[in-house]
Amino acid sequence: MQQPTRGYRVFQGFNALILTVVVVATLYPIVNIVARSFSSEGYIHAGQVSLWPRGFNVTTYKAVMTNSMFWTNYRNTVVYTVVSTIVALFLTTCYAYVLSKKDLRGRGLLVGIAVFTMFFSGGLIPNYILVTSLGLKNSVWAIALPNAISVFNLLVMKAFFENLPIELEEAAAIDGLNTYGILLRVVLPLSKAVMATMVLFYAVSFWNSWFGAFLYMDHSNLFPVTVYLRNLIAGATTATSVGISLGADSTAAGANIQSVAIILTTLPILAVYPFVQRYFVSGVTLGAVKG
Repeated sequence: MQQPTRGYRVFQGFNALILTVVVVATLYPIVNIVARSFSSEGYIHAGQVSLWPRGFNVTTYKAVMTNSMFWTNYRNTVVYTVVSTIVALFLTTCYAYVLSKKDLRGRGLLVGIAVFTMFFSGGLIPNYILVTSLGLKNSVWAIALPNAISVFNLLVMKAFFENLPIELEEAAAIDGLNTYGILLRVVLPLSKAVMATMVLFYAVSFWNSWFGAFLYMDHSNLFPVTVYLRNLIAGATTATSVGISLGADSTAAGANIQSVAIILTTLPILAVYPFVQRYFVSGVTLGAVKG
């Protein structure tokens, strides 16, 4: 077996160094937030908290986790994410399957319309007027419908459908299946990988989204937990105004509450991601190489 050249060893060392820097830069903010969430406010403001808690404190965790508004917003996030992901997956699948048919009349125009929206949009005010005039405000549809189709996801799914053997669909048509039957009984069972990828992409996007709800929801009990977190981070609300009672313990407030809310909000995604990251890695390359 040929020994690696000196240049290759230098290249490997350089790669290892770069990756180490990236890992440290990625993990440090997470570890710091965890340490701040268990630290007392005085140490946080003094800048003495880095990778380890100072003045260990769990009062804020108890206060936030017993706050009814936090859990109401958390429940809203789950509902909005599930409904929006189902709607987005259905519409994206239908649109992508149509665009994958090369003999479709006007196919180029439909693809062009989709791609056009990646670079240009109607703007914030027209979107707000449209959603309001349709009576979608203060409902889950105000979040689900305006962001129902991601053009990037659409193009990935379209490319995947184009790579499926056309002979399978032709055989199904000879057996008497119509277009809907071919999609449901032939195409979708063969597309589990790309479907799982789209579910993950959409679910993470809707879970982390806050601006749509901030714009279209008028009542705090309709907010997702990301808006609750945004208000804490932006300083628009205080512990008292969101109903968090810290009692006589003045060591837990401000930055400590923000850190606790960040941890509790991102924990589900952090816990799930290691088990599904292979779909994220393969998702952006699905259908990218034609066989």
